[in-house]
Amino acid sequence: MSKEEYKNKIGKFYQKHKRMPSYSEIMSLLNFKSKNSVYELVNKLRKENFLDKDEKGKLIPKKIFGNTKILGTVEAGFPSPAEEELADTITLDEFLIPNKEATYILKVSGDSMKDAGIMEDDMVIVDRSAKPKNGDIVIAEVDGNWTMKFFIKKGNKIYLKAANKKYKDILPEEELKIAAVVKSVIRKY
Repeated sequence: MSKEEYKNKIGKFYQKHKRMPSYSEIMSLLNFKSKNSVYELVNKLRKENFLDKDEKGKLIPKKIFGNTKILGTVEAGFPSPAEEELADTITLDEFLIPNKEATYILKVSGDSMKDAGIMEDDMVIVDRSAKPKNGDIVIAEVDGNWTMKFFIKKGNKIYLKAANKKYKDILPEEELKIAAVVKSVIRKY
């Protein structure tokens, strides 16, 4: 079996189980006879940026989905002649996830951020290591309840603002904890 076939099997495992396989699972998946063979393959795949290890030593994906071509730009205003040229390639991981260890995905419920283009059932990619700046969309715990809103700071006053006029601003009565900053929105059509 070639290295590309190994990558394909590991990628399919990741897509099916929503996690990377353990060394034992890779050994079984690829019909290896020893964990040493798995260790050697993992090191080769790390050098290729296909996968990596987190701070606890668990395998994490890097370029599981491979590169996708960027074929130029498309006009969102008035129509113009299309020109297709290979501008570059990029992985979705590189584009959407700057800090893999501090990043997670949440499914959106509710319509309080619809005017910011975030709809119910969208997925948001959030970074828990990012420090919120005025106007960022954040994931916050306010007086024991969780929400996603704009982070607004005026002087010493901090509050959360919805992107839907039917919702009032949220001023913490006791406690406000910012858990993460929203970095991207994912929507499937």
